[in-house]
Amino acid sequence: MALLEYDMPLYRPPSEGRNLILQVTLGCSHNECTFCMMYKTKQFRARPWEEIRAEIDRLAPHFQGVDRIFLADGDALVLSTRRLTQILDHLHARFPRLARVTSYATPQNIHAKSAEDLALLREKGLTMLYVGVESGDPETLTLIEKGATDQEIIDAGQKANAAGMKVSATVLIGPAGRERSAEHAEATARVLTKMQPAYGSALVMMMGPLEDDYKQMMERRRGGPWNWLDQRQTLEELRALVAAIDAPAMEFRSNHASNYLPLRGRYPEDRAALTRVIDEVLNNPGHPALRPDHLRAL
Repeated sequence: MALLEYDMPLYRPPSEGRNLILQVTLGCSHNECTFCMMYKTKQFRARPWEEIRAEIDRLAPHFQGVDRIFLADGDALVLSTRRLTQILDHLHARFPRLARVTSYATPQNIHAKSAEDLALLREKGLTMLYVGVESGDPETLTLIEKGATDQEIIDAGQKANAAGMKVSATVLIGPAGRERSAEHAEATARVLTKMQPAYGSALVMMMGPLEDDYKQMMERRRGGPWNWLDQRQTLEELRALVAAIDAPAMEFRSNHASNYLPLRGRYPEDRAALTRVIDEVLNNPGHPALRPDHLRAL
């Protein structure tokens, strides 16, 4: 048996790339977002406690220096609070240097937990949640079947913050198409501003060989035109988003491999600098900071 065996495909945020990953669920409990192909090949299920405990016990002797663990798959927070506390307690018992445990979470997962549940999980060591915001535009959220409204997303972020957890919020560039690009950017900036996540990150929507099929599906759902953004329009939407965010303390990144332009800065002090960088690239086609298409990926 290999030391690390995963039920593939396996996904994690870029910042978790060097950390130990423990699959406590398989797939995504929502799995209806139109843009997300990550777990379409998986039937969602929660792994049994005995299976999780045995895997922790098997891995622990080989990873005693581990200080960060990511709980996969798509939304580990869907597990009951009792099950999550079992997992967290056992992780801390077996990994003496463990300082941070994180997971993906949907807004629905957060709202399903009481404030007391979230506070308990934070006390047990669940320190940060990666929450897919995608858009703040109500029409776009409906179009992509997010399963949560803009206000529900804001409330979920604030609820996690109130429990002492950090939130890393992910937004999409391109889900509204060219037709609602401006509305999407403005509304998404408003949601991030009100959520006040510790981290905000942007991903560019990509569908590879399915782009034509996706366009047709969006047009059927929308009852009108829906067109992919080109490179310039993608950068313009990113600029509109970056310029409109008014978060009091947030680190913003566009370092995911889907992005044309990797950015990193803190709000509010770096907002002007971030917009200047985007303007410079927009004014100089072929700028060396641009990531070529063949190096972009999900």
